[in-house]
Amino acid sequence: MSTFYFGQYLIRQSEIFFKSELSVALVNLKPVLPGHVLVCPKRVVPRFCDLTGEEVKDLWLSAQKISTVIEKHYKGDGLTFAIQDGKNAGQTVAHVHIHIIPRRPKDFENNDEIYSAIEKERPARTLEEMKLEADELRPLFPKYD
Repeated sequence: MSTFYFGQYLIRQSEIFFKSELSVALVNLKPVLPGHVLVCPKRVVPRFCDLTGEEVKDLWLSAQKISTVIEKHYKGDGLTFAIQDGKNAGQTVAHVHIHIIPRRPKDFENNDEIYSAIEKERPARTLEEMKLEADELRPLFPKYD
């Protein structure tokens, strides 16, 4: 996989830290909390219902593997998984993706504030910041090409 599109956005290999047969994980341009990453199918699919059964299976098994490592690496004690499926659900990129966010005590005053934080505008990171995080995470996962 030499190029990868997240919806209409070209993602650089330097932003990707995990690959499986049908899924890929990348660092987040605008993370809500440290360790907030995305896992999505390699095929650009706008809605969850449009995934094949194999893509659903691979996506969630990948999310399970990634989340276990991410939670430990970022010293979390919980995880938030979120899918915004469709424009009215807050989906801003027309490509199915699971947000995986490691959680820590008191990261939000009200635990459910995370959901509105996902939808709020946040500052974008630089390509170098994203590359550094992906470089840090990549060795924690088996390599798939």
